[in-house]
Amino acid sequence: MKDKMYFKKSSLIVLLLCGLFTIASAQKLKVCVAGLNHDHIYNILNAYKNGQVDIIGIAEPNQELWKKYGKQFNLPETVFYTDLKTMLKGKKPDAVLGYNAVANHVDVVEVCAPLGIPVMVEKPLAATLDQAKRIEELANKYHIQVLTNYETTWYPSYNNLYTAVTNDSIGPIKKMVVHDGHQGPKEIGCSKEFLAWLTDPELNGAGALNDFGCYGADLMTWFMHGQKPIAVTAIARHYKPEVYPKVEDDATVIIEYPGATGQIEASWNWPFSIKDLEIFGEHGYYHALNGTDITSRMRENIKGAKKVETLPAPINDPLVYLAAALKGQLATPDDQSSLKYNMIVMQILDGAKRSIKEGKRIVL
Repeated sequence: MKDKMYFKKSSLIVLLLCGLFTIASAQKLKVCVAGLNHDHIYNILNAYKNGQVDIIGIAEPNQELWKKYGKQFNLPETVFYTDLKTMLKGKKPDAVLGYNAVANHVDVVEVCAPLGIPVMVEKPLAATLDQAKRIEELANKYHIQVLTNYETTWYPSYNNLYTAVTNDSIGPIKKMVVHDGHQGPKEIGCSKEFLAWLTDPELNGAGALNDFGCYGADLMTWFMHGQKPIAVTAIARHYKPEVYPKVEDDATVIIEYPGATGQIEASWNWPFSIKDLEIFGEHGYYHALNGTDITSRMRENIKGAKKVETLPAPINDPLVYLAAALKGQLATPDDQSSLKYNMIVMQILDGAKRSIKEGKRIVL
């Protein structure tokens, strides 16, 4: 009986500590936003609307977007500025969140780093490897965190697979396959402001390759625990030149590791929206069909299926995660969002671009 009572008390203490950690991590952040021309902006604006975050400044040169989002989310006129540097003269945010063209992420870090302000940008980290190297240089020089936000980071199914594979449930990884994309940004109704840079080779760094190839590169880097690939081979297709005249709309990338192979399939030509992940081990297979559903098959033909719908804090939400990262409360600083892993992502994407251009396998 004493053992049972002790177990109940211990369990209660653990639950209380987890609850306190969640509350501490979820403490409302004061953030500034750089850019409104990324359609992911709805994520942070909805969080503001729901009282999860305090937006103390928005830097955006397009004043039409001020009107659009100001009215929609009841933002005061005093929150808007035409440029980031001017805004930060009178603001002290916990972090700056980048919702602008990928090629402008480096500009955000150029302004924030000397001020000691952490930055979180929407994926990918940069449009080019050179831009990423400059970001890394600034982050190291001024000792700031630069994080990259991927939708798939917050997928319970992916985290469940990572834990299972890390615990050797299917043996060493032999092959990884990641499919990401949709029917096309224009086809699904992305805003004109988003399309203007997303389909520009300079502002986005590529087309579907950067837009969706970055997911697979990030996930594979995570599952391989930051191991740098040996080589990259890629092909790009241009199925819809009349819709996307400047950039490829489909890319396939093969990534070579010492003991495994990764295949990234990124496209604006899928018949439907897709984000899935397949992991083949020495004696088993997992398939995360989406953010919650998983199927499995082991060597003995034992099949399984399950749904995973929740994640523990602070890996359950980008704002909760950001708060924990700023306080040094993460279990490990090396993960899908980390600068270390995203520098490898940028090397993979750069290798893929060179492979497409040169028509050959690129050794990293």
